[in-house]
Amino acid sequence: MSLGEVSRYRAPPVEPVAPYLNFAPLDNATAALGRSATEYRKALEKINANGGSAMAAASLADVNKLLIESERKLTNDAGLPNRPWFKHQIYAPGFYTGYAAKTMPAVREAIEQKQWKQAEAGIVVVAGVLQDEAELISAAAAKLGTAAR
Repeated sequence: MSLGEVSRYRAPPVEPVAPYLNFAPLDNATAALGRSATEYRKALEKINANGGSAMAAASLADVNKLLIESERKLTNDAGLPNRPWFKHQIYAPGFYTGYAAKTMPAVREAIEQKQWKQAEAGIVVVAGVLQDEAELISAAAAKLGTAAR
């Protein structure tokens, strides 16, 4: 590489350090989701231990009604910042990426755009939908547990 080629390459400009973002609500919500998933798995294992014969068709219908709602729990009526028509809070096409998906777009895109207050608000919204999802899964696990008795 010649000296002229080396001079074209420069270090990126120094940027200020990002402010502290409180991810505790997301941490707590994902922990709750993990616990509810474990409850559901255990209840399902109990049902399946005897070939599923302990579960009445009515109970299965109740559990299925709950589980159908699980994807809807991951949405928010207000939608995403700058795109209220995208309701899903866990994934959506990126604001600048066309069809490429972004995970937790309300949080991720705000961080990428250095919109710190919007990122904090997004953390709370996403944590809320994850908490709602955890409650739904716990309710489904409880119905399975009742049906297995």
